[in-house]
Amino acid sequence: MAVSLYHVQLNVSDAKRSLPFYKRFFGYLGYQIIDESPEHIGFSNSTTDFWIIQTEKSFHKALFHRKNTGINHLAFRVDSKEAVDRFFKEFLNEEGISVLYSTPRVFPEYKNGYYAVFFEDPDRIKIEIVFVPQ
Repeated sequence: MAVSLYHVQLNVSDAKRSLPFYKRFFGYLGYQIIDESPEHIGFSNSTTDFWIIQTEKSFHKALFHRKNTGINHLAFRVDSKEAVDRFFKEFLNEEGISVLYSTPRVFPEYKNGYYAVFFEDPDRIKIEIVFVPQ
């Protein structure tokens, strides 16, 4: 059986703040918009879809924290260390987004040559852009 991740849904606290961020982020990564409304947006790269959806008001009291049970972060693998550096310069710096852990840098404790930059979305969901040599 061949398996791949089909889609991920992220619920966000404020669609007006988060949807523009994700539109720029996924646009930079080459994803296409497949559906959009004021409360949601869907992206696809023909392999994995991402759905960013406004959290229902009745659930707004429970804010996200990556140390709670559930998702910790999303990691997007790129094909080179230079691609990580380009993303850092062309997206994060241009957007004025702060990075975590003094990145981009090498993480030899993960794997030899593991090179990544970490940052957060508007709800503080951690995102990683990573190059992992084969």
